[in-house]
Amino acid sequence: MNNKLFFTLIVSGLILFQACNTPAGQGDEIDDKVEALLAQMTLEEKVGQMNQYNGFYDVTGPAPAEGDAKHKYEHIKNGWVGSMLNVRGAAEVRKMQALAVDSSRLGIPMIFGFDVIHGHKTLSPIPLAEAASWDLAAIEKSARIAAIEASAEGINWTFAPMVDISRDARWGRVMEGAGEDTYLGSKIGVARVNGFQGDDLSANNTIAACAKHFAGYGFAEAGMDYNTVDVGMATYYNVIFPPFKAAVDEADVKTFMNSFNIVNAIPATANKHIQRDILKGDWGFKGYVISDWSSGREMIDHGYARDLKHVAELAANAGSDMDMESYAYVNHLADLVREGKVNEGVVDDAVRRILRVKYELGLFDDPFKYCDEKREKELIYHADHMEAALDMAKRSIVLLKNENNILPLNKDKKIAVIGALADDKDSPLGNWRMAGEDNTAISVLEGLDNYGVKYKYAEGGKLITGPTAFPFELEVNTTDKSGIKEAVNLAKQSEVVVMVLGEHGLHSGEGRGRANLGLPGVQQELLEAVYKVNKNIVLVLMNGRPLTITWADEHVPAIVEAWQLGTQTGNAVTQVLYGEYNPSGKLPMTFPRHVGQVPIYYNQFRTGRPGPKHEVFWPHYMDESEKPLYPFGYGLSYTEFDYTNLKVNLKAKNQVEVSVSVTNIGSKAGEEVVQLYINDKVASIVRPVKELKGFEKIKLEPSQTTTVTFMLTDKELGFYNNQGEYLVEAGDFEVMVGTSSVSGLKDKFTLE
Repeated sequence: MNNKLFFTLIVSGLILFQACNTPAGQGDEIDDKVEALLAQMTLEEKVGQMNQYNGFYDVTGPAPAEGDAKHKYEHIKNGWVGSMLNVRGAAEVRKMQALAVDSSRLGIPMIFGFDVIHGHKTLSPIPLAEAASWDLAAIEKSARIAAIEASAEGINWTFAPMVDISRDARWGRVMEGAGEDTYLGSKIGVARVNGFQGDDLSANNTIAACAKHFAGYGFAEAGMDYNTVDVGMATYYNVIFPPFKAAVDEADVKTFMNSFNIVNAIPATANKHIQRDILKGDWGFKGYVISDWSSGREMIDHGYARDLKHVAELAANAGSDMDMESYAYVNHLADLVREGKVNEGVVDDAVRRILRVKYELGLFDDPFKYCDEKREKELIYHADHMEAALDMAKRSIVLLKNENNILPLNKDKKIAVIGALADDKDSPLGNWRMAGEDNTAISVLEGLDNYGVKYKYAEGGKLITGPTAFPFELEVNTTDKSGIKEAVNLAKQSEVVVMVLGEHGLHSGEGRGRANLGLPGVQQELLEAVYKVNKNIVLVLMNGRPLTITWADEHVPAIVEAWQLGTQTGNAVTQVLYGEYNPSGKLPMTFPRHVGQVPIYYNQFRTGRPGPKHEVFWPHYMDESEKPLYPFGYGLSYTEFDYTNLKVNLKAKNQVEVSVSVTNIGSKAGEEVVQLYINDKVASIVRPVKELKGFEKIKLEPSQTTTVTFMLTDKELGFYNNQGEYLVEAGDFEVMVGTSSVSGLKDKFTLE
């Protein structure tokens, strides 16, 4: 009798025994299975479930004979590994899973994690770009497609979505989140979790999601990744925590990842207050928490842990359930239990959580259900997925400027295309494209070709000069300007110049902070040189963060924010430039005029010295405007929308109905994101000048009018005090409904 069959018989017997001795209605079937399995596990096997390893060898070859790989191999066979990451491909995962199921004593399947961040094989726009769509259905569909593709490769867990709120464009990982706003970020986080996890987590095309990074990672000082975080509890409760809480309350997210930073001077990985007291206590989170890559070990460098054994003690007691690549739990946690420094109940709680997710995924019913080589092949660049990626890419584009209606372009115009990024098939894929194939994006030039546009192209100068690789920094061209002359000559002969400038896909992302937010390399000089000979420029920006493009805003007549849009980049950009699609995106992050303004965000606190004033005693700069270049929620269209008839009605206690009429007064059909903001005028703690509390995306034909109605309830009208208590206070409120965070109709209401 093999191990797996023997184990199944034992567990079945225990479940039957428990069912006969458990009061009706107490617990559910999965809980019973988890308890039965837990009762059979040795301490080492329990600790093993809390251990995650990175992929380490080609399972089609011979077993590792020495070194770290041999230890990992033997640990899997012993049942001392609960999860693997960065193992993908149906055949690879199947063989690795078989090693755990067939060789270990209890045959417990592993869960396979992977960074499925913005698409999988078919790459969608980077998350910040998707957030610019303000289209929750499209964002959920994007995550759903990513889950379908990833699950066919054996993956059943993604380390996404990142729901960190960040106000600092210097931080490279802003590209991975939903921007600066808590309300928008919460809605998008829920949509992404729902997309990944689907309606049935046990289906073979859904994967467990992971809300990360808990908590405060997006507030790294100076925008430097992994840097320290030091913010007050009011910011945690009202800005940082809500997207995580929404992922629990509204989407039943199955896992959390803690963060590299400190929270109130204690590393998040060892922070009992946020992991046990708040997440698992106050919020009732039933899933498990995994550390970020080696964040346990890094507590030694923080000066909080003496050694790896101390790391294991601190992290386990604080509620970090699974250790990613620190080797702390697997080497030391069992001894700590025997020494009485970690209660075995702590271990049991972590293992229950991990096993429960594995049961919910259906891994015990079929450990190989996600390993479908046939489905894996069928889904590579599936036509439906490509179509959805194109739709998502178009929805993510933001029109920032369009003087004299230079856009949309006309095919009769004599067009020059300038910029290295226009002919780049790799950079538009963005940063997190672990499963994507290099150089598979449709470039802007290819998009123009596909649309039948006649143009001439000049590179204008290289953007980067060295190799591109995820772990290493880019070598940016700052000296070779030889291509500028050719670009200038081409611009002289053209009616309109489309300049595709910005960041390479690996300019942003993890470990990629920037102190300067202008166009990298020689691009600014190229832009100014072309402008001298031809002022009819359409600037197409490709970037992973807000940039300081003040000169361009002052001079260039048309600016299109195209981000990094993934596989279908060129087609999406072309369809927007030529009016096949009317842009509808709105900025999810504020664009600064100068890096000295950063962090800059729309919902800042009121100060005691508001301005402007005639004298100097108010918050401002002597050498730059304090206002943003482009505010949060901003984005233009090829048509125009008019807002009228704002009405505010108190329907019941703490229930306020707000309605507004919106009319398309232009000549083209278009989509508009109607945004609602409130301001609590006086409260027991200082409140922001305004906060987004509702939005709806609508589509209107020319001359069409519709009424958009919002209902404000306790959930939108309240806030958390510094003790984490949620309050809805009586008093006066201002409400604004409009097209951005700085433009709309205003009214007032009072809560009794």
